[in-house]
Amino acid sequence: MAERAGLDEFWVWEDCFKQSAIASAAAALAWTDTITVAIGLMPAPLRNVALCAMELATLERMFPGRLIAGVGHGVPSWMAQVGGKVASPLTLLEEYADALRRLLGGNRVTVEGRYVTLDDVALDWAPPEPPPLMLGGAGSRSVALAARLGDGNLLGTAMTQAEVRDACSIILAARDGAAHPVVATVVVATGPGAHERVQREIQHWGRSAGDDVGVGGTAEAIAQSLRELRDAGVTSVAIHPTRDEPDLQELLDVIAGDVRAILR
Repeated sequence: MAERAGLDEFWVWEDCFKQSAIASAAAALAWTDTITVAIGLMPAPLRNVALCAMELATLERMFPGRLIAGVGHGVPSWMAQVGGKVASPLTLLEEYADALRRLLGGNRVTVEGRYVTLDDVALDWAPPEPPPLMLGGAGSRSVALAARLGDGNLLGTAMTQAEVRDACSIILAARDGAAHPVVATVVVATGPGAHERVQREIQHWGRSAGDDVGVGGTAEAIAQSLRELRDAGVTSVAIHPTRDEPDLQELLDVIAGDVRAILR
């Protein structure tokens, strides 16, 4: 549906304990022909870095040029539930991102870090061109680290416009003013009861009804929200439907048709 609607990217997630990012991405890539499939994001504590590299390399070789990889800290409470919570998430993400990038680049890697240990590891079939590696994190230090180490930043799902602007400022400062891809996720609804549905949805993301999070309403209202994100520094917006969305096809048509036409 997303590909037929003409959207640029289709994003899948790895939220505990719901769905696997790799399985979802593989299915989406296999069922489509041209649309880019992006993962936002895989928790570093949940996956051994060598296994993550193997899986991403396999997808990239099967569907070259159509995958965007995403890695981050993971939700601390979920990581604690699976015995993966670490004392220094920043150290883990830095070690993980460096090792993952080197493995996907076809290098033979030996490293003994605080959390990542590899002994003479190399992929037998590294992809000719590694997929972009996006990094995600919520705190200011995590955002800055992701800006320095990643090919782009993944921002959280339920953020206010002000929070997005602040994050983009941190990213810009961390990169000494150099441009950088930034992906924001926005809860969106249109049609009857759109505003109310958005307000219900954001509460599942730890926000209160009435917070300046998400957008529900007309195509013009949605387009204006996306304009503000663009002006803040966001380069891609992932549209997150509400869990009670009554007509996903209509939402896709509005986003890909009316909203895109307004933005153009």
